[in-house]
Amino acid sequence: MRDYYEILGVTRTIDDAGLKSAFRKLAMEHHPDRNGGCENATGRFKEINEAYSVLSDPQKRAAYDRFGHAGVNGGQGGAGGFGGQGFDASDIFNDVFGDVFGEMFGGGRRQSNGPQRGQDLRYDLEIALEQAYAGAEVEIKVPAAMTCEVCEGSGAKPGTNPTVCGTCGGAGRVRATQGFFAVERGCPRCGGSGRLVLDPCQNCHGHGQVRRERILSVRIPAGVDDGARIRLAGEGDAGARGGPRGDLYIFLSVTPHELFERDGLDLLCTVPVPMTTAALGGEIEAPCLLGGETCDGECKITVTVPEGAQTGKTVRLKGKGMPSLRSRQRGDLVVELFVETPTHLSARQKELMRELAGLCGEKQNPKSANFVGKAKRFWEEVTGN
Repeated sequence: MRDYYEILGVTRTIDDAGLKSAFRKLAMEHHPDRNGGCENATGRFKEINEAYSVLSDPQKRAAYDRFGHAGVNGGQGGAGGFGGQGFDASDIFNDVFGDVFGEMFGGGRRQSNGPQRGQDLRYDLEIALEQAYAGAEVEIKVPAAMTCEVCEGSGAKPGTNPTVCGTCGGAGRVRATQGFFAVERGCPRCGGSGRLVLDPCQNCHGHGQVRRERILSVRIPAGVDDGARIRLAGEGDAGARGGPRGDLYIFLSVTPHELFERDGLDLLCTVPVPMTTAALGGEIEAPCLLGGETCDGECKITVTVPEGAQTGKTVRLKGKGMPSLRSRQRGDLVVELFVETPTHLSARQKELMRELAGLCGEKQNPKSANFVGKAKRFWEEVTGN
């Protein structure tokens, strides 16, 4: 699958205005109606529409820049993409040709030369299970569009001001009559902004914004799960012409833990148990996560092993699991026992084991006795003896 930036013939650093301009040019050139329904032109037109539908959406573009096609075509790639929903060709048509045909088709999308809200941003953050359990304060670095501090967002060199566009009179749109129709479109001279920067600011090159990396502190609440989303209002891109900032959406993913597996609010952990402890009963120490009253500041907890415990036996410790994000409820810590057979026995130990084996009978090994009985009946049915 071809790169979307390559399809539109633009660089990855292009801004929204440049992206839209490149798209309009290609869409007009390859529109099927202008190419006699040519099959190649139709395919190219659809390809251009698909590329623009992704790159014109700030969230989809962020996912595509990070994960490529997997981020927008249903694959997570570790971040959860915005894809899998395709694109609406009618929306794209209105976006591109609404300015050209305007009211001819019942009105297209109008550009505003007033304040505009900044774009929303997406940030994918990976956290440890311990952070999801106890909550955490995490610092992240986010590149975002900032209002140029030199020109204060005007785009004009300090000491100068943008001038009103003489072509549209500051309206940002021009109207022309074509046959029976009055056609309205964005002003080609000012790009729909209604103003012209004749002497651009050297810091932002007339855009009024610069891209900077900011350090933000994010509070991770206790109990968050994989795929949770945190919204930081006003931490997205700066708005244009004095408009409000967009929002920053942080998508969380919890890394797999080497000891614990999460099941809702419960934590599952497999712990080895010495054969003697499993036979006689006793206590073992199991790991637990830090935080709250679960383990009194330590990362271990005492588990009582019942006499005669077998591999697979579970011990449930109430209220020792994950905290709930929306209530005071806590899950359980479920410890699964794994009975461990001793290895590297000394001669004396082997002697004692043989003596124990001789003393143990069906009463001490009920499952073995039951299995032997079933196996004996099976052999008798097969052999007829």
